[in-house]
Amino acid sequence: MIPTEDASARKREIEDKLKQEQETLSFIRESLEKSDQLTKGMVSILSSFESRLMQLENSIIPVHKQTENLQRLQENVDKTLSCLDHVISYYHVAKDTDKIIREGPAGRLDEYLACIAKIQKAVEYFQDNNPDSPELNTVKARFEKGKELLEAEFRSLLTRYSKPVPPILILDAIGGDEDMEVQEDVTLEHLPEAVLQDIICISAWLVEYGRNQDFMNVYFQVRSSQLDRSIKGLKEHFRKNSATSAMHSPAVQTKRKETPTKKPPKRPEYNMPKDGTVHELTSNAILFLQQLLDFQETAGAMLASQGKAEPQSCVIFIFYCLTCLILCFTDKVLGNLQLNLSNKAKVYEDPALRAVFLHNNYNYILKSLEKSELIQLVAVTHKKVEGSYRELIEQEIQNYQRSWLKVTEHLTERNIPAFQPGTKLKDKERQIIKDKFKGFNEGLEELCKIQQGWAVPDKEQRDAIRQAEKRVVSEAYRAFLQRCANISFTKNPEKYHRYSPEQVEEMIDKLFDTSA
Repeated sequence: MIPTEDASARKREIEDKLKQEQETLSFIRESLEKSDQLTKGMVSILSSFESRLMQLENSIIPVHKQTENLQRLQENVDKTLSCLDHVISYYHVAKDTDKIIREGPAGRLDEYLACIAKIQKAVEYFQDNNPDSPELNTVKARFEKGKELLEAEFRSLLTRYSKPVPPILILDAIGGDEDMEVQEDVTLEHLPEAVLQDIICISAWLVEYGRNQDFMNVYFQVRSSQLDRSIKGLKEHFRKNSATSAMHSPAVQTKRKETPTKKPPKRPEYNMPKDGTVHELTSNAILFLQQLLDFQETAGAMLASQGKAEPQSCVIFIFYCLTCLILCFTDKVLGNLQLNLSNKAKVYEDPALRAVFLHNNYNYILKSLEKSELIQLVAVTHKKVEGSYRELIEQEIQNYQRSWLKVTEHLTERNIPAFQPGTKLKDKERQIIKDKFKGFNEGLEELCKIQQGWAVPDKEQRDAIRQAEKRVVSEAYRAFLQRCANISFTKNPEKYHRYSPEQVEEMIDKLFDTSA
């Protein structure tokens, strides 16, 4: 049996532990209550956050989708604008390339071919997408014009730079000591390298896009003509050398002393018209061709007799053969006439008079061909003959117009300092303006005096040239006078300002008029 004291102590101990446990339980209960409160608060916060997040998501997702749609629309608009710009550029091709095509490929072949490529792409676009549009006809016409100018440039380069090979070079090429182990190569330069590269470039384009081989006939005509001249030159060289060898014989020397010296006859190519009018050779050649039409059968038979054709075959194909011979002969005459005129023009020291001479002769040839049946005859072998001559005429007009650059260059703003009206000028600035007036006056007077004695027989061409020069010179002169209107550069302005724009135009109207 447990003692009473021990039982009391044990009871107190148990009560103390029970009290501690109750306190602990109370603490735990309070902690749980606080935890529940915190949990409820956190749940409330999370619920609120989730609710707000859902609201935000519900607000952002439509905006995001709308933004994506707008971005897609923007990209579509950009692509559409890019496509429109690309398409619109085809509608502007004719206008953008007009100046370069009109001026031709001379001196800027790469740029010209680039323009032709643009036009060709425009033609392909309109053919595929809008074959009934008027723009297709426009770019097609521009493409054909560009092709004609390329063919004209091809002919011009060949005609201008093809020269016969000197006999000495031919002899050096075929001669030489065969016993020598090492021989120097003789290079025959038929065309300058730069010109040759241009011709190769043009011919490659014409082969690929030209759709005809007419330019090969041009090459054949020009080069065969130069080959013929080279062979004739070699023949003449042998003849002269043979004559020279004979001149050293004693009998010839004795006869030479007994024979009086005669002045050599004047070479006909130097008997050139001083006013640059149509050469007698041109009128005679055209007259000969016109008369040839009246005797086609007789002339054809004469030409056939010079060939190697059998009489029987000529009888079978008599009409066809004679016509072909006349066609080839006429084309050859015109080609040789053009080459001859080009060589004769070199006699003139003044490039402007040279251009007037060639212009008059080319224009006379074209007008004569158009007035007779020759134009139909020549068109059989050279379909673009009319366009070719018009291009040559336009080219010579441009060459002539360059002579006026030395007049109009004094009217440019180059070297003129910037100043305000009423500002006092320095001596150097006043002298610049005086020199420009003086240069313009002297250049105008000199050109008008010289060119007044030149001739342009065709009234239509004469008026057109005058009008073009009046427009260019008068506009430049008016602009120059306007710039200098309120500037005091001299005490005697009438000394420098000699002519009004109207007087300048009157002076230009007297060009090519000896009676003025």
